[in-house]
Amino acid sequence: MKAFRRLCMAVIMVFLLLTAVCNLFLVGVKNSNEGIYRVEAKRLANEIAETGSFELEKYPHITGVFQAEGDDLYSSDAHCLIIKAGGALYRVEYTIGNGQRGIAAVNGAFGALFLLMLWLLYYIRKHILVPFNRLNDVSQELARGNLAVPIPEEKSRFFGKFTWSVNLLRESIEDSRKKEIAMQRDKKLLLLSLSHDIKTPLSAIKLGAKVLARGLYKDEEKRRAAAESINSRADEIERFVSEITKAASEDFMSFEVTPGEAFLSAVITRIEARYAPCFAMRGTELVIQKTEDCILSCDPDRLAECLQNLLENAIKYGDGRRIEISFDKMDGCKLITVANTGCTLEGKELPQIFESFHRGNNANGVQGNGLGLFICRRLMGLMNGAVYADIREGCFFITLVVKMA
Repeated sequence: MKAFRRLCMAVIMVFLLLTAVCNLFLVGVKNSNEGIYRVEAKRLANEIAETGSFELEKYPHITGVFQAEGDDLYSSDAHCLIIKAGGALYRVEYTIGNGQRGIAAVNGAFGALFLLMLWLLYYIRKHILVPFNRLNDVSQELARGNLAVPIPEEKSRFFGKFTWSVNLLRESIEDSRKKEIAMQRDKKLLLLSLSHDIKTPLSAIKLGAKVLARGLYKDEEKRRAAAESINSRADEIERFVSEITKAASEDFMSFEVTPGEAFLSAVITRIEARYAPCFAMRGTELVIQKTEDCILSCDPDRLAECLQNLLENAIKYGDGRRIEISFDKMDGCKLITVANTGCTLEGKELPQIFESFHRGNNANGVQGNGLGLFICRRLMGLMNGAVYADIREGCFFITLVVKMA
């Protein structure tokens, strides 16, 4: 706010300085114009002295020339001066123009502009800077994890929607945190419970193994029964381990899809507007094939998110020469394929690329967490679609299958 005050003072000072310079210039022009009538009167006297007559049209600032005797020579309500030409006196009436009124008009205009400027600066301060300052610390508090930070309500057309969006973001983060805490608590309780349950069969296994190792059972039947007991307990532990593995591999992300409809062209236009400038700066050729527009049965935001993940992967794992988006149609579905050159992924890894946290042999030195294709598969499944990948001639092809409305 201090910087804005300094800016206001600087703008006002510059405006006042400009006004003063303009006034000095106008006063100089006015004085120059008002001195012209004397020059014209001098020329008129010379013309009368030389020719004994004059042509009034030559002198635009002189309105009349009169010759009289006595007091009549000086009797006039107009601006005038007395000249002597050819031994006679003449009264020359003239006009001095409207320089004063011009200066007043210009100053009036400057005054109106000055008031308008003051109002504009006040409007910016009240409706933009002050609301923005109130929101200035909100993002920092959210980043620190303070989800209880109060978000001031703004009815301003500049920040009203922004405030509403930030509030939605805060509520979304808060819900995600609650779900994560609940999930972590449930998993921890499950793991603790399973760990406790494993101790019982493990103790029985250890006891049976010791008995067999010491040869305490002389009867073959008892030894066989002890071995079967150990095997049964081992199966029980294996079952517990499977439950632990299942709990650890359960979905750790929740996905919400809003069923709806969207034009294919709208989704592609949105993607192109976002990535075309980025690809142009990288020197990557982005080719989007032409296709007949259609209505897709999907969540447009989620479908756009899937395409964004595919393009991000194409940027990361391709050679950066060419990325192409192509289209096809099959069994009432629209097929959207993203292909990139420079694929180094091995074909045997294709079945695993949609698993969570899986990263292929081409991920060395590339930042990522192995969730992009996992998210695509989950989202496409929730939209009754599918996704599959293929490698052909050194290019990676990944296709989204979207139902048409």
